[in-house]
This record gives sequence, structure tokens and C-alpha cells, in this order.
Amino acid sequence: MADEPLVLGIETSCDETGVGIVRGHTLLADAIASSVDEHARFGGVVPEVASRAHLEAMVPTIDRALKEAGVSAKDLDGIAVTAGPGLAGALLVGVSAAKAYAYALGKPLYGVNHLASHICVDQLEHGALPEPTMALLVSGGHSSLLLSTDITADVRPMGSTIDDAAGEAFDKIARVLNLGFPGGPVIDRYAKEGDPQAIAFPRGLTGPRDPIYDFSFSGLKTAVARWIEAKRAAGEDVPVRDVAASFQEAVVDVLTRKAVRACKDEGVDHLMIGGGVAANSRLRALAQERCEAAGIRLRVPRPKLCTDNGAMVAALGAEMVARNRADSDWDLSADSSLPVTDPHVPGASHTHDHVHEVSKENLYS
Repeated sequence: MADEPLVLGIETSCDETGVGIVRGHTLLADAIASSVDEHARFGGVVPEVASRAHLEAMVPTIDRALKEAGVSAKDLDGIAVTAGPGLAGALLVGVSAAKAYAYALGKPLYGVNHLASHICVDQLEHGALPEPTMALLVSGGHSSLLLSTDITADVRPMGSTIDDAAGEAFDKIARVLNLGFPGGPVIDRYAKEGDPQAIAFPRGLTGPRDPIYDFSFSGLKTAVARWIEAKRAAGEDVPVRDVAASFQEAVVDVLTRKAVRACKDEGVDHLMIGGGVAANSRLRALAQERCEAAGIRLRVPRPKLCTDNGAMVAALGAEMVARNRADSDWDLSADSSLPVTDPHVPGASHTHDHVHEVSKENLYS
């Protein structure tokens, strides 16, 4: 175990300041500082608020992770950080912090992809990823089907959302129902007491001429909102639990149907589901049911690892070190639209000889 890479990962793509430490495939620390309460009154994430919260939380969260892992910063084999995609200002805070720590400690820096990290985190739960693996990533910003043959170098997009992401739709419907923010957990909770067949909400992009693997939740969101408005206009009570259950069923039906089809079409016998919406209980249950029927092995990390966290970044960073992937240069920049085809951002020069020797002793020494 001591020979496995010890890596610290920093995640600041949205409203979670996440710092994780892993050794190989073993999670040692997963420290998170969330600013979700600061965004709740706005009904969504405010980028400037998120960036300022990251600034305040960064150093304390890193210190907490190191203490939790029981390791010294000077023992790290590398610093990994989400370089994109995500909110530009929030990403800049994480990238700047990672550069500072890597430079001061004389450690290699790895700028990694947020989406690839969501896939790689499953290694902390279920061991090494099979190659190839199909991944369904669903969150507030992403709804993507990805085929990974090498998580550090080859991730191919199969399909993605053409409008609202699944998590975004959950947030908007929760707001229409006056259930608060974030919408995913509360919709899931209410749906457990509702009838998923009560209301026939539409399934987007499931027609014979529609893109096979792409997603669309804007039409569903509008249909649900109009149904609720019509009930209220008629002076009738809105059956919140049935609406939540029927809406949720429409979302997870499409997600799992397309994911299983992609596995069959590509001859892949493993499906990994990640992202914040992967914590949804109905998505997990329906995915398990359909995967078992199709002879596909389902891998879903525990809910805490599905949401944005530093552990997933550290997991991908550790894989970069283990496979001798090129580290990033000091001019690494945040890229809010970093494509998933770039699992990491290697530098043109892959040496850290220019790190001042004195800097290797001046932090956590």
C-alpha cells in the first residue's frame, strides 16, 4: 500500500469546496465545505457567492483533510485539481490554490477533468474500473453518456443533454412546487410517497427519429410546470407527491433506458452511474432492475461520492501518477468548457526542476 501514489485532490467547480486524499484506490480523507445554504435564497447557485465561499474555505478544508488522513503534505506524491468544466471563477480559486501548494511543496500538479473524475471515483468504492466502462453522469450541470477505455487518456462522449440537465430540471420543478433548493433530495423524498404512474408526463427524445443517446428535459420541465399551473388556475389542490413521483419516473426512465441501450450497442457489460443525481433512490433501483435484465453489471458509488467532492479528483490524480501521465505546467488555467475528451491537461514541459529548493521546505515542513 505504501507504494501506491498518495494524492490530494481539490474540487471547486460549483458550490462545494472539496478536498480529498487517496492512496491508490483507498480513500483516506474526504473533507467538504458547502455553500449551498448561501445560494438557497436565490433558488440556484450564484457564481460570485460560490467563488468567495471557496476562498474562505480552501485552507481550512485542506488542513482538515490532511488531519483526517493522518498524513503530512510533504509526503504527497502530487496535487490534483479540477481544471474544468465548471463555473470559471470557482475553478480559478481551486486551480490557484493547487498551484500554490504544489509549488510550495515541490510536488507535481495535475489539472483534471471534472466529468472524468466523477467516473474515476467509483474506484474508491468498487476497485479498478473495467476497460471499457460506460458511464452515465447526471447532475445539475451535466447529463452525459460516456465511454471510457482509459480513464486517464480516452473518454468518448456518446450523448449529452441538448438543453436542461437532469439535476437542473429537478431544481426547477422543486421550485414550482415550492419545495426549496436543492431540488433533487426533496423530490426524491416526496416521490417515495407518490404514484409514479399517476400523471403521464412526456419522455424527451425517445421517438424513432430522435438522437439515440442524447437527452432533453426542457420539454418535460415545461409540461410539469404547465400541469401544476392548470391545477392551481382551476382552484384545485396540487398532488405534490404524485407530481414528484411522476416527474421523477419520467427522468429516470429516459436516463436508464438510453444508458442500457448504449451498453448493448457498444458491447459493454459494465455501467457506472455518477454525479449528484446518482444519489436518487429511484434512479438506482430502476438502473439495477434494467441492468440485471440486460446482463450488465451496475456500479454506483455511495451517495456521498456521487456529489461533487475532492475524493474524485484525488482518485483521478492518483491514477495519473500510477500510469505515469504527464503533469501540468505552472501556466495551467481553468477552462469552464473543458471537453471530456481531455481527462487531464498535460503541460508542454513535464519537469518540476524549476521549483525552488527552498520552497520544498517552507510549507508543512
